[in-house]
Amino acid sequence: MTQIAEATATSTATPAAFFAKWADMGTWQEWNSDTEWAKLDGPFEQGATGVIKPKGGPKTKFVVTKLTDTEFIDSSKLIGARLIFAHHVVTDGERTTVTVRISMEGPLRALWTKILGGDLAASVQADVDALVAAAEAVLV
Repeated sequence: MTQIAEATATSTATPAAFFAKWADMGTWQEWNSDTEWAKLDGPFEQGATGVIKPKGGPKTKFVVTKLTDTEFIDSSKLIGARLIFAHHVVTDGERTTVTVRISMEGPLRALWTKILGGDLAASVQADVDALVAAAEAVLV
């Protein structure tokens, strides 16, 4: 597995507020600069599938590979590789730390990392910061 990027931010929003934003995929483009649109085929749960349209890229299917009360992982299958976004929240009761890690696995991961990695790494911190602002606006 190759790690492409990681971003972390601290917030006054609850973990539930972050999960509310992640579950509301119709609004992802409001805080994720790389996303034109995203949609989930059913409820936000482990095993759910959906489609995401990155800006400047083709529609890509994804699957929610893990969903707990602290973690949401989705992955998109590429030719010869898998792009993985791991979203994690930890709270001390007053502040929540949210971390997003982007990684690639598979035999063609080096090629896909060269193609996609730079743009993803360049935008991930700004996207996490925008997610924090969006989550802080949610009353949960």
